[in-house]
Amino acid sequence: MPAQPLPADFAARIVDWQRSHGRSELPWQNTRDPYRVWLSEVMLQQTQVSTVLGYFARFLERFPSVRHLAAGTEDEVFGLWSGLGYYSRARNMHRCAQEVVARFGGEFPRTAAELMTLPGIGRSTAAAIAAFCFGERVAILDGNVKRVLTRVLGFGGDLSSSAQERALWDLATQLLPPAAQKEAIAGYTQGLMDLGATVCLPRKPSCMICPVNGSCVALREGQPERYPVKTRKLKRSAQALWLLLARDAQGRVWLEKRPPKGIWAGLYCLPVFESREELLAALPRTAAAVAQDLPAFVHVLTHRDLHLHPVLLQGVQPEGEAARWVDAGAWAGLGLPAPVRKLLLEAAPA
Repeated sequence: MPAQPLPADFAARIVDWQRSHGRSELPWQNTRDPYRVWLSEVMLQQTQVSTVLGYFARFLERFPSVRHLAAGTEDEVFGLWSGLGYYSRARNMHRCAQEVVARFGGEFPRTAAELMTLPGIGRSTAAAIAAFCFGERVAILDGNVKRVLTRVLGFGGDLSSSAQERALWDLATQLLPPAAQKEAIAGYTQGLMDLGATVCLPRKPSCMICPVNGSCVALREGQPERYPVKTRKLKRSAQALWLLLARDAQGRVWLEKRPPKGIWAGLYCLPVFESREELLAALPRTAAAVAQDLPAFVHVLTHRDLHLHPVLLQGVQPEGEAARWVDAGAWAGLGLPAPVRKLLLEAAPA
C-alpha cells in the first residue's frame, strides 16, 4: 500500500491531459461500439499498436460485426490472425463472438461482471469495454496502467503476488472519477492508457511533461524505473523441432492441420517431428534417401526459443489424414504459424 494519501485531483488531471494531449487518431477510439473496442483490446494484448492497425482494418473488412465473426469459420479467423501470434486469443475471440450471439442476442452485455463470463475476456478487458462503451465506473489495470499507478503511488508490492495485485486493483478503483461524473470515465480510462503508452514509459519516462508529476512518489524518489515490482520471471526454454517441407511437381506444399492442443494448435502447418529420425521414419525408404536438410533457424517466442530444422522432400506425397496439398496462392488465407509462413515464402521456387 502507498505510504501517502491518494492524490485527490488525480482523475481530474488525467481527464484534462487526455483532452489536450491524449491519442485520438486510432481507429478504435472515439467510438462506443463494443465490438470495435473489444476487438482492439484483444489484439493489443502483447502486441504493438503499429502492428495491430493493419490487422484491425482487415478484420473489420471481413467481419464488420460480432454476428459476422460468429458466423465465420475458425480457419478464416486464423487466416486473418496469422502473424499476430498467441493464437489462443483468436480462438477465444471466435468463441466469444459465438457466445455473444447465442447468449446475448448479438449484443455485448453492458457490465464488466457479465462481460467477464465470456471466453477470453478478463477483468481489465471487461472494464475497458464497460467504461468506454457504457460508462460503467470500473477500473482497468493493463500493463501501461499498472506502470502509471505504481509509480504515482509508490506502490512497491510485488505484482507477482495475487494479493498485491488485488491491492492495486482496490487502489485503482478508489482513484476513479466520482460516480456523479459518469461522462468522465471514458476520458479517464483512455488517459491512463495513453499516459502509459506515450509518457510513463518503461525506460526513460518523460516525467517533466507528465500531468501528475507533482503527485508521483517514484519521481520524488528519483527512481521511477524501479516500478512496477514483479520478481517472478518465467524461465526461458528451448525446443528443437523438425519440419517436413514436402513439395510436388506443381509447387504445392503438403500442409496438415495441427491438433486442437499443443504447439500451433488448430493451425495449418508443415508436418512437425521431435527429431530428424522420427521425420525420416514417417517416409517411405526411397523418399527418406532423397530428403534434403535446409538451413536451420531460430524462432523466438516470449519464453521459448524454437530451433527449427526444415527438411525438403520433392515429388513424394507423405501420409496424413488431416493433410493436403496446398497451392501457394492459398497460403495467404490459411492460419499459418509465422515461422512456417516465412519458411514457405523463402523456400518457394523462383
